[in-house]
This record gives sequence, C-alpha cells and structure tokens, in this order.
Amino acid sequence: MTTENNQKPGERLDELHRNGYVIIQNPETFCFGMDAVLLSGFARVKKGERVLDLGTGTGIIPILLEAKTQGEHFTGIEIQEESADMAARSVALNGLTERIDIVTGDLKDASELFGASSFDVVTTNPPYMIDSHGISSANAAKAAARHEIFCTLDDVLSQSAKLLKPGGRFYMVHRPFRLAEILSKMVSCRLEPKRMQLVYPFVDKEPNMVLLEGLRGGNSRLTVEKPLIVYREAGVYTDEIYEIYGY
Repeated sequence: MTTENNQKPGERLDELHRNGYVIIQNPETFCFGMDAVLLSGFARVKKGERVLDLGTGTGIIPILLEAKTQGEHFTGIEIQEESADMAARSVALNGLTERIDIVTGDLKDASELFGASSFDVVTTNPPYMIDSHGISSANAAKAAARHEIFCTLDDVLSQSAKLLKPGGRFYMVHRPFRLAEILSKMVSCRLEPKRMQLVYPFVDKEPNMVLLEGLRGGNSRLTVEKPLIVYREAGVYTDEIYEIYGY
C-alpha cells in the first residue's frame, strides 16, 4: 500500500532544499548521511555528461547531482531491492524519470550491465568497514551500507575503471583510516588520484571523512584542497556546509 506521495508504511518524506525536491526514506532501514551530501558537492559534472552512482541506496546522489549540475543523464545501481524501490519512487515523485534511471542490481556486474567505457563520471559512497570492523548493525540494510558485505573497495574501483570512458572522472567519499590503501588501489586500477579534500567535524578535531577524485588514465599529480570544516561550534554549521546543503 502506498500513499498519494508514493510512501509506504514506516517511510517519511524529507526535503532536499534543491529545486523543491524530496526523498523517500525509512528510518528503520537506512537514511542518507552528510557524506552523501558532501560527495554531491565535491563531484564535478559537466554539461552533457552521463553519470553512474554505484550503490545508490535511496538515490540521494543522483537526485542531488541532477539538481546541482548540467549532466545529461544519471543512473543509480543498488543491490537491495527495498532501497532501490524507494529510490525509484523518489525519482518519480520529483518528476525525474526522463533524467534518472534506478537499476536494481549488483555493482560487481555493472560493467556487464551497462557496457565498458559508458560513463563520463562515476560516483560512490561505499561501505567503509572491512568485514567485522566497527559495530555490526542488527539491521541488514544498515549493516550493508556500512560494512563490505555485498562489495569491497576492490570491486568498486575495478568496476569504476571499466565503466569510465578514457579521461572519465571517479568521485568517492570514504574514511581517512583507509586512505593509504585507497590511493594505492586507485593507482593500481589506473584511476589516478587528482583531488583530495579532508573533512573535519571541528577545526581542532581529526578528519572523519575524505573526498577523492580520480581520473581514468590520468597522469600523476594530486591536488590537496583546503580542509572542509563541518561545524563552527556545536550545532552550528560553517558557511561552506550551508552552501553545500543549499540552505
């Protein structure tokens, strides 16, 4: 049973503060976090480009990128049927079915599903934790979003390298504790790291996120951008965060 807003029992409708768009979420399964929003602000999509989001969840990144950029078309692939269904209903609710496709499938098969060298940009907000690293969630959807259950970092990078056109761009948000591994594996997959930005909760705290751009077949030259600070003080975002969110 769905309501007039395409919602099912237990779901809620959240505003995205971009173009009047909304997104359907279920707090009992998984809701998007700040990492997805920051990735949508870090990724660069040019006019006419085609974009794929690996492990799209409820479709937050394609919907935000459609609002923020002049990309021609956006696709999200998601293995969990419930999340993919919410994403597809959010796309329809925002009137974006001509601009965004949601595909239920395994990202490890993405290059076979879509074809090699078929996208200009690939984005991803993959699981951060290796196997049992961190606290496993009793909820399967939340656990899969946080732990490498359905895919690993190697799967994400190898598929992205296949899916991108030569010179195509790869964007990912991850955790700094795996940064050495990430950079090494990006180079091995010929996704040359080109931009990096560390995200700090407060100016005097350690970073808890890292935003990365890779270029398929690019030359070795990495630009480290100025740090992104989330909070000016407890409960008060910095101007940069307000701008990314669109408040």
